[in-house]
Amino acid sequence: MFIDPKAARKAQLAEILETMCEALELTPTQSEEAEKRYNAVGRWLGEDALLAGAWIYVHGSVALGTTTKPLTKAEFDVDLVCHVPHGTRDIPPAILKKIVGDRLKDHGTYVRLLEEMCRCWRLNYAGEFHMDITPSIPNPDCGLGGELVPDKELRQWKPTNPVGYRKLFEQRAMLQPVLRLLKTERYAADGAVERMRMKGVLRRIVQLCKRHRDIHFADNTELAPLSIIITTLAARSYEQCARYGVFDDESDLLISVLRGMPGFITFDGSTWWIPNETTRGENFAEKWNAKSALAGAFYAWHGKCVSDLERLLELVGRDQIQKSLSDAFGSAAASQAMQPLTDRIGSDRAARRLAVAPGIGLTGAASSSAGTMVRPNTFFGTD
Repeated sequence: MFIDPKAARKAQLAEILETMCEALELTPTQSEEAEKRYNAVGRWLGEDALLAGAWIYVHGSVALGTTTKPLTKAEFDVDLVCHVPHGTRDIPPAILKKIVGDRLKDHGTYVRLLEEMCRCWRLNYAGEFHMDITPSIPNPDCGLGGELVPDKELRQWKPTNPVGYRKLFEQRAMLQPVLRLLKTERYAADGAVERMRMKGVLRRIVQLCKRHRDIHFADNTELAPLSIIITTLAARSYEQCARYGVFDDESDLLISVLRGMPGFITFDGSTWWIPNETTRGENFAEKWNAKSALAGAFYAWHGKCVSDLERLLELVGRDQIQKSLSDAFGSAAASQAMQPLTDRIGSDRAARRLAVAPGIGLTGAASSSAGTMVRPNTFFGTD
């Protein structure tokens, strides 16, 4: 059977990246526990007379399915909105925030977990996750169901639309790009490719970008692009690729989406714009206009992210791949990503199914006819 080395390498890389992304996520147990806890918080807040009818919902990476395990702390961030449907602009943001905080302080458990942040309240579940609860009111000027949340100084209400943003993201994630059916051996990654398709390639792209960003800015976090910027640009680029492009496989799609991300940034010579398409007046690049170094940092990181992933597609050999993964995504993530491949190679070696294929490296039984068989290790070495 003819095996295209490049196609086999790309399929192998798809397996490795999928495994890494899975390890970065909240586990099903963590997700269930977080949902149980924020539903309980919502019931407690909604029973207060001043917050009658209030309801809590999750937004951000947990809602979108793009969580990445933090580098420097054990807890995941779970972002919540406490929406007060009867609230109006007549209520100062600081007052509504205080009402929410006072209600949380009345609960015997929450008062011990509570921490006040600039525009929200945080419940710290040590070693698990923390939940940031931001109050919101309806935005009468947004016909798409938008909301208003406090600005950082609590002086005014700012437009946003987490529910609308999530719906738009999910619509884009469901788009199916045209992938050519390659008539070559898919290595052993068919299962990983299917898992990637079930999760959605867009979500995996966002996770990879966010983890690469975390590593790139590990020593200079104040310059790191916001997750909402990465998510928005990736989603818009993915939609363009899915609607108008044709790709060999998921790896080609990944690179094309990454390359296209800057095309959705607007700069008129003085102002940077990355708009929230689901409401009027929210600019995700707002901080770039106050601190010009942020824009430059984004472009420098983006170029490095593209080049690192392009290089991965060309590498041959487990050691080279793991070193490159470690540099780009961190040693812990790289080790977890490579473990299934390492285990399979060990199993194939013991069963005399391991081969070295040109342009691929170590490969298993499905591809053994393409290379030279590797003799298994014994206590005394190879037999």
